[in-house]
Amino acid sequence: MTTTTAAAVMSPAQATEFREAFARIVDNVGRAVLGKADVVRLVVTALLAGGHVLLEDYPGTGKTQLARALGQSLRTSTSRIQFTPDLLPSDVTGVSIFDPRTQTFAFHRGPVFAGVVLADEINRASPKTQAALLEVMEEGRVTVDGVAHPVGEPFVVLATQNPVEQAGTYRLPEAQLDRFLVKTSIGYPDHAAAVEILAGAAVRDRAAAVEPVVTGEEVAELVRLAGTVHVEPAVLGYVATLAEETRRAPGVALGVSVRGALALVRAAKTWAAAHGRGYVVPDDVKDLAHPVLAHRLVLDPEAEFDGATAAEALDAVLAAVPVPTER
Repeated sequence: MTTTTAAAVMSPAQATEFREAFARIVDNVGRAVLGKADVVRLVVTALLAGGHVLLEDYPGTGKTQLARALGQSLRTSTSRIQFTPDLLPSDVTGVSIFDPRTQTFAFHRGPVFAGVVLADEINRASPKTQAALLEVMEEGRVTVDGVAHPVGEPFVVLATQNPVEQAGTYRLPEAQLDRFLVKTSIGYPDHAAAVEILAGAAVRDRAAAVEPVVTGEEVAELVRLAGTVHVEPAVLGYVATLAEETRRAPGVALGVSVRGALALVRAAKTWAAAHGRGYVVPDDVKDLAHPVLAHRLVLDPEAEFDGATAAEALDAVLAAVPVPTER
């Protein structure tokens, strides 16, 4: 793969390379997660934009298969953390253990030290444990006894929460939801995909058959390439206006922050490159507005009581803000 620098602008040849590599990853993961190409594209977009994913979904929809297939495709390690009320921060990040032979403390890495981390039912752990994971997501490292331990690259967290059975759960605070680049759901497969899954019932682990298609170094290069995609000032103005209008929207108590607007720009750059373009168009922004922005909106209690949703509020903003047609 052609190397580049952050200051360079993506060339047409690099855009083609990016599109082909992106498609390879998506198609490969799709061998384990059948009929969910759109969701896989969003997850790979988050990975290559340097972000993380929150999956709100029911049990048995393939979240573990998605995480494992992604890790297999990237030739990197995968770990699964089952979040429970008694899970401690050190169970996630690791702990220092005293070695009597050397009379020193040695750091033993926790399951967060993996390329793809599945944080299952994150809302079942205590806020302190949630915060420990979210700190690693933001910083890319674990600090113990004043020593920083980088988690490495690639690094993506796929956190899940169940939309039912809320008893005994700890809702993620809005400020922590803001740290997820994308929120989406896998959902149940359509009829054709369900039949195909049932036909292969003897195969218990589809992800195990997935072969690597890119290396960790290639993923890091794709991340750098995505950062070189050009964004016109008019498109940046469009994103800024969308964020500003969500803060003024009726029924919205808390709109999109600057962090949210930055997340949308990063994701749109990756989305554009995935389509073989070295520049972002307004449709890229519109395509990603819901998965990137909707979970960042907080509605007034009165609006929620009346049945309003963040998706509806965002739809109204998207309809009201004119799309730029000139540079």
